[in-house]
This record gives sequence, C-alpha cells and structure tokens, in this order.
Amino acid sequence: MKRHFTKMHGCGNDYVYFDCTREPLPDSAKAAIRMSDRHTGVGGDGIILIRPSSIADFYMEMYNLDGSQGKMCGNGIRCVGKFVYDKGLTDKTEITVETLSGVKYLTLHVEGGEVTEVTVDMGRPSMEPADIPLVADEPALGREIVLAGTKVEFTAVSMGNPHAVIPVASTEDAPVLELGRVMEHHRMFPEGVNTEFVEVIDSTEVNMRVWERGSGETMACGTGACATAYACYRLGLTGPSVLVHLLGGDLKIEYDETADRIYMTGPAVTVFEGEIEWPPRR
Repeated sequence: MKRHFTKMHGCGNDYVYFDCTREPLPDSAKAAIRMSDRHTGVGGDGIILIRPSSIADFYMEMYNLDGSQGKMCGNGIRCVGKFVYDKGLTDKTEITVETLSGVKYLTLHVEGGEVTEVTVDMGRPSMEPADIPLVADEPALGREIVLAGTKVEFTAVSMGNPHAVIPVASTEDAPVLELGRVMEHHRMFPEGVNTEFVEVIDSTEVNMRVWERGSGETMACGTGACATAYACYRLGLTGPSVLVHLLGGDLKIEYDETADRIYMTGPAVTVFEGEIEWPPRR
C-alpha cells in the first residue's frame, strides 16, 4: 500500500503530513521514527496526521522523530492550516484545530489562492507547576539550577506543553546540545521539557535556540517562542509584543495582557509531495 505525503515546514521546523480525513494511518508512532530519518527516510522533526474532529474543523495528531506523541506544535499547526486550505479540505480562512492541548483557533492569510502565513491563538500561558508539570511548590520565575556543572536561571512555562526558558548572553555560544539534553530528562520535569535559550536584543526582539524533547535541537519551535516571549515579559526583559528570531526564521508573538492569551504569526511552507510504501521500510 502506498500513501501520499506532503513535506512542510514552519521556520525550518519540518514535518511530514498525511491527510487522514478519510482513512487512518496505522502504526504511526513506529513509522514516525523511520520517516523522520534524514538519511533513510523522508526526513523531518516528526510526522503530523490531519484527522476529523467532533469538536473542531480538524484534529492534529503529531509524533516526534523518536516516535513519542506530542501534544502541540506551533509551527506544525500553522502548516496544518495551510494544508487544509491549499488542498481544498476547507474554504474558510478562520478554522479550529483540535490538539491534545485543546482546541486552537487559526486565521489563515491567503495570497494568490494559497496560505502564506497563519496567526494562531495559542491560548493562555501558565506558570503553575501542576500545569507544566514541574516538581516544585511554587512557579519557577528566574529559578537557579545547576545543569552539568553549570549554574543557570530558568523560567518554567506551559503552553499546553512544558518549557524551560534560559536567558543567555549569546545564543550563538549557548550550550544548547549539552544543557538541553540534561534539562529534558531532569527530575524536576516528570514528562520531560523543551528548553529555550534566549538572547534579549531589546524590548521588542530576541534571538532563540531550542532543544525539543523527543527531537533534539530544531530550527524552530512555535510553542517555545510563545513561552520565551511570555517568560521575558514576566522577567521584565521585553514588552508584550516580541519578534523572535529562530534558526529557521522569525515569529511574531503578541501577549494580550487583558485576555491573558498569546497570539503567534508566522510562515507555513510546502516543500514537496510524494508517495511512500506503507508501512515505510528502512
């Protein structure tokens, strides 16, 4: 059996997408490992299945490159919006997408009949330990911790998935690989954590690199950019609107203080399409 797929990326955070609105895709977790391999597979940070939903327009089911299931991906969900519009699964420019972290609201920006950018209502950020989850009695705002012999300060934020934001003097020199791996498996984070290393340029701009749980360092992380903007705002390092520069591109993040919600705007790009034998072989 062959299945059609679409390779897409948002700021370099790339996934392999499947239309599962009419039929399911069996063995998805195992297949994610094989398909994500950049030498023997299609290559990507994981796979995303677009399925029907009983409470939203569509359901996004995602798997990381290690086969673990993710709750939410900000860059991935923008590409879901582009996928369903460009392929005629919807003609609406305001859609809802169900995820494991709740229903998300997307505004599709269309040029020449195709979606070029998507704005996502990412919901309310939380620093409550139970929401992250974080083993602590109180929120971690600029909390000191020693990782691999290095003392750092981190702020823990939930965007429907867990994040630890670490301010650094320079993202270029930040020990992303060393500390990201250690932080992901730290006992304070029983479900693992995504770790963002952020360099503040000024009150409206930051640089960011990210270590994603289950994937390692990636070119971008949408929920991570939101967590970073919120953490920097709470630390008094930036204002409520921030342009986040990532390895794969830029994301515009706006924190609405009145509504206590975060909005993310960024690109969605189709790379190529193809067919693969299913289940995929090494």
